[in-house]
Amino acid sequence: MRRLNIGPERKLAMAHKQLHGFVRDMMEKRKSRHNDLDEMAAVDIISADPQYNDDLLLSRTLINYMIAGRDTVGTALPWIFYNLAKNPHVVSTIRNELASIAYGESNSSVAFFEAEATKSLVYLEAALFESLRLHPPGPIERKAVLDDDELPSGHKVHSGETILISIYAMGRMESVWGKDCHEYRPERWLSMDGAKLRSVPSHKFLAFNSGPRMCLGKDIAVTQMKTIVAAVVWNFDMEVLDGQSIEPKLSCILQMKNGLMVLVNKREGCNVI
Repeated sequence: MRRLNIGPERKLAMAHKQLHGFVRDMMEKRKSRHNDLDEMAAVDIISADPQYNDDLLLSRTLINYMIAGRDTVGTALPWIFYNLAKNPHVVSTIRNELASIAYGESNSSVAFFEAEATKSLVYLEAALFESLRLHPPGPIERKAVLDDDELPSGHKVHSGETILISIYAMGRMESVWGKDCHEYRPERWLSMDGAKLRSVPSHKFLAFNSGPRMCLGKDIAVTQMKTIVAAVVWNFDMEVLDGQSIEPKLSCILQMKNGLMVLVNKREGCNVI
């Protein structure tokens, strides 16, 4: 289809052209402002690092930030809320953890959560990681082989070859996560006493990649998701509506094909301090 320029490949090519055109226009506008001596140049990715004088590198970096910073979090949240709605005991545990830090205006029944305050919420973070294990926003990882090598498994790889890693499949492998690998169980991420997160190697949990390619925005993304999920879980009850098909969309990111329809009710009696 790519050679014939038809179907999904045609749509992809059009989207690719539009995205790169948008980024190119933004780069040119920023450069024109940057070269204007009458305007004080802001500290940004262009003025802060000389290596980004390379337009190709800058373009690819900006596209990476656009996709990694928006689509991944937006894709992960529906799956997180779906898993929570299907596991009310997890929601109850999260609410118990949130009780000591919930706050709001004196005349408001809605509680909010500061990003700094959510750092200590280990069970909430475990619940997020468990959802990312089962439904990673980036379900496939692609690696290019630079030099001939032999993997720990004994498989030989050669320069120029491409390795595709199914992160989605890895998260559901019994040999990696145990016999309950298909269950949503945040406790697997916690220490025996439940007081802290268990150390899990990044090459086992690849939702944020591993090694020198580890996601630079991991901490920001986790903080964003924790503050959003905390506010929703504390203030509202959610129920997944029956009769809908929950399945992933055929895409490079693991979006829900038909979205997620839920019934949302304001919680009664959730104290605000």
